[in-house]
Amino acid sequence: MIVVTGATGNVGRPLVRALVEAGEQVTAVSRRISAHDVPVGIRHHRADLTEPERLKPALDGADALFLLTSGDFMAAGGDLGAVLDVLRGSGVRRVVLLSSQGVGTGDHPSALEDAVKASGVDWTMLRPGAFHSNALQWADMVRTRREVAAPFGDTALPSVDPADIAEVAAAALRAPGHAGEVYDLTGPAPVSPRQQTAAIGAALGEPVRFAELTRAQAREHMLRTMPEPVVESTLDLLSTPPAALRRVSPAVDQVLGRPPRSFADWVERNAGAFK
Repeated sequence: MIVVTGATGNVGRPLVRALVEAGEQVTAVSRRISAHDVPVGIRHHRADLTEPERLKPALDGADALFLLTSGDFMAAGGDLGAVLDVLRGSGVRRVVLLSSQGVGTGDHPSALEDAVKASGVDWTMLRPGAFHSNALQWADMVRTRREVAAPFGDTALPSVDPADIAEVAAAALRAPGHAGEVYDLTGPAPVSPRQQTAAIGAALGEPVRFAELTRAQAREHMLRTMPEPVVESTLDLLSTPPAALRRVSPAVDQVLGRPPRSFADWVERNAGAFK
């Protein structure tokens, strides 16, 4: 059996679906999950990683775990070591951690990866960059005024489809040969906010205007939901991203045997969010 934490999120939801379609027994775990959030007949369990003991019932009979720690877990000072102690006592032998590309570049701390590596279980690290689905932050302005407002309109990064992350995770959870691997996950090509805007317009069949924000305007907007140090470091990376963040990774193709999905592909599938 495979346990999926964060099962109602951008990656967790398609991961549960992919595992079920592959014939796996799955337990879907999230803080506010219900039967409506999972395929019919799939076991689900409510648990918060900040209270690791509550995870124990979900791990009964499990041999693999997809581990996703939310921003709330980190903000609450969550102890991944305590989670991994529960894991070791359960018999789980394989962990796939959703990490981030920033760990590889040194822009994000490696504490979560370090804890998993020290846990004694077989591990695989997934390090995605930006998600295609980050464009959903523009959905309301596209719906209401056919506009996207963002800074650094021509900075292009190879964002990745959450469905591709899910399929790589499914492969690493199900098949041998992925233990000890670190997969940087990107899309097939760098894409800028201006290009993303054009792709949204193409999917809608009508023009969408791109309005470039100044750094100060972007900072003011981001401070409403993010701590100031995070805002500044994010803006620094977006303004002058290092070569490592602009590089297209072959990992999706290597693991899945096909190219990663483009941003345009993602928009076509999710055009309803922008109508």
